[in-house]
Parts: sequence; structure tokens; C-alpha cells
Amino acid sequence: MSIKNSDEEVITVAHNWLTSGHTVSLVTVVQTWGSSPRPVGSMAAVRDDGELVGSVSGGCVEKQLAESIIKNRNETSDLSNTQHAATPNQVVTYHVDDDQALRFGLACGGELALVFEQLIDASTLADLLDNITNRISVVRTLDTDSGHISYQPYQREQDAQSAETGTAMFSYDGRTVKKVFGPDWRILIIGCGQLSRYTAEFALALDYEVIVCEPRPGFKEAWSVEGVTLIDLSPDDAVLAYATDAKSAVLALTHDPNVDDLALLEALPSDAFYVGALGSMRNYQKRKQRLSGLGLDTQAIDRLVGPVGLDIGSRTSAEIAISVVADLIKTRRTLQTD
Repeated sequence: MSIKNSDEEVITVAHNWLTSGHTVSLVTVVQTWGSSPRPVGSMAAVRDDGELVGSVSGGCVEKQLAESIIKNRNETSDLSNTQHAATPNQVVTYHVDDDQALRFGLACGGELALVFEQLIDASTLADLLDNITNRISVVRTLDTDSGHISYQPYQREQDAQSAETGTAMFSYDGRTVKKVFGPDWRILIIGCGQLSRYTAEFALALDYEVIVCEPRPGFKEAWSVEGVTLIDLSPDDAVLAYATDAKSAVLALTHDPNVDDLALLEALPSDAFYVGALGSMRNYQKRKQRLSGLGLDTQAIDRLVGPVGLDIGSRTSAEIAISVVADLIKTRRTLQTD
């Protein structure tokens, strides 16, 4: 089964609804104030009968959106402070003020602005869905005055500043909405074991581009996760080819020092934002000694996360994978707020 991240799920379901003859309102969070529970760029799609997929507020405002679509499909919603009717190819901006935030169950002081696009033709999402399915990153630009939509190829930013600020993925200037669809951050996983499979699945759901390197004969044949690039380069060459920039993470998960250490030798001196290796604390200390003996300096070696992941008492492969992706989330958020 192919793992879908939230944007892919919204676009896929919306496309299916349009293909079935429904009209669909595509909803995007473009601004937030206070304690809004969803970041800018979050999306939902609402079918003409009120069926909804995705999230823009954590569940409270979504109920009001669905009810408003059913009650008045082509008129201004009760949530809106504008006076424009929502007609095909027309965009309406919705606001939830402080009083409404309390009414709808948002955190006190929270406010968000939503842009609505009303879609009637599946072809408007076909190319986007094709790119998402093939994990090709594109920038979708919407002019909210004209309703015009355009697409441009997206190149992953290689500089540390864009990685730290996280500003490359979404922007809104009051008229133009730009949103990147497709992976922007990358994980290189060394090894094709069970832990790697769970980690890859969770990472795909978080919209990482996932590359798995397996140089050992007999291991790749059992790999079953779709949407992952599987390579058989030497681990050091794989790092140099795919994971030296500030939006990449390297996870050495084979538990075989002959394999993992090759990747770490190139990953630790690089700009990769996270480098972790599987193993006990005892193995971690031994690995640091080996890496020092192989010429890595102390500053590079100290970047190694080991044992990999957050300490949440994980025992099974799935639990360890959860701890790993949770630590990736924590590290990324720290980079973006420092």
C-alpha cells in the first residue's frame, strides 16, 4: 500500500470527487494569528454535499465549513467577513476572529485566514496529482484575484538559511498563494531491514523524500515500500550523492559497522541536519572511537545521534521508528525557531 502524506490525500480525494461529478472547495490556511492549531499551507477539501478531507483547524472549524457548504453552496459562508459569492473559479477569503475562535473551539486568541477555491473540473488537479504521485516537487501559484493557477518546477534549497527558516514551502502576500507540493526534505536510510521499512513509511507520511541504500546482496529483494528510491551504492557514495545538504538526514540502521560507518564518515562532516545510527549506548561509544581512529575530528563525531531517536522506551521496530521520526521533527522545529 502506498503511504500518502496529508497534501497528497487531500488532492487525491478531491480529484476523485471531481471525477465523480461533484464540485469541490479547496481550502488553504494562508495566515494565522495567536494560537491557531494548523500552520499556513494546511489544506482541506470540502465536497458539495459537505464531505470533507484534510484539516485546517484541528476539527472544529471543519464542521462549520461542511455545514456552510451544504446550507449555502454559492453564497457567502457564515464564517466569512466578506460579501462575495463563491462561484466557480472565484476565490473567497475567510476569517475567524477572536469571538468566532471561542465559538468554534479554537484556542483563545487564535485566528486564521482561509482561501477557498471552487473546483468543478478534475483536469484542474490532474497534473498536480501526477507530480505528487511521482514525488516531483512543484510550486503551485494561485492568483486570488483572477483565479489563475500556474506551476513551476521546484528545486530543493541547498543553503542553510532556507533550511532553518522553512520559508521556501509556502508564501502569501495578500493576493498570490504559493505552495510547494512534493518533498522538500530528504532522508537517506542505510539498510533494508524491518526498522528501515517502518521508518520509511512514517517519513513518507511526513512528506520526506526517502532514499534507501542497500549494498548488501539479498536484502533489497524483500523491500516492499512504494514511493521510495532504492539504490545499491556504497553507503559513503550514497551520502555524497544524495545527503550532504542542510535539508537532508542520514540514518544508519543496519547495525553493521562495516556498512553504517562508511555512511557516517561522509555524513558527519557534511551539512546534513541530522545524522543518527542504530545501536546501544555501548556500541555508540565504540563507534565514536572507531570514527576517531578513521580520522574524523571531535566536532564532527559529536554530531552523531546515538542511540538514534528519542528515548521513549522503544523496543519493537515500529516503536523505534516512531522515536526516530519524532526526533527528526524535534530537530527540524528547533532549527526553524532558533
